[in-house]
Amino acid sequence: MLTHVVCFRFASLDIAEEARQRLLSMEGKVPGLNAIEAGVDQTRSGRSYDLALITRHDDQAGLDAYGGHPIHKEVLAWLKPRVEAVVAVDFAS
Repeated sequence: MLTHVVCFRFASLDIAEEARQRLLSMEGKVPGLNAIEAGVDQTRSGRSYDLALITRHDDQAGLDAYGGHPIHKEVLAWLKPRVEAVVAVDFAS
């Protein structure tokens, strides 16, 4: 199993909430995407990002298929111009 974690920072929390909804809309529509979670930060500390995404895939091939899928690319096209900062970690789980 491979877990993909991405944290996003936006100019406003309104964008973070819409991004969360768009990310979650991929559930059940993208082959290779076994599970998805997304949530807006509640703590609002100085080190916080605004939104976290967690996806789970069988393996690297599943993550790659997810990354190249047209639905994922559509969500990314909406996200990219709105993101101020992003970090990611992929790990075996």
